[in-house]
Amino acid sequence: MADVVETRCECERLTKQINRLSHREKWVLEMRFGMPDGSRKTQRDIAQILGISRSYVSRIEKRAIQKAKSYMLGD
Repeated sequence: MADVVETRCECERLTKQINRLSHREKWVLEMRFGMPDGSRKTQRDIAQILGISRSYVSRIEKRAIQKAKSYMLGD
């Protein structure tokens, strides 16, 4: 039971930090990791939707993960 509560708290904390990201960064992470509905997209799929290169999607994703991680560590 304690693991369930801890996991739920971590998920809530992560969601809070993701909401601090720019709209584009948040959207890319949500699509890549299937939040909240579990429907994951590839970087290529996201690139086609946004009309940008796959490598640019990769850079956005990397930057967003780094920001979210720093927010998590800073809180």
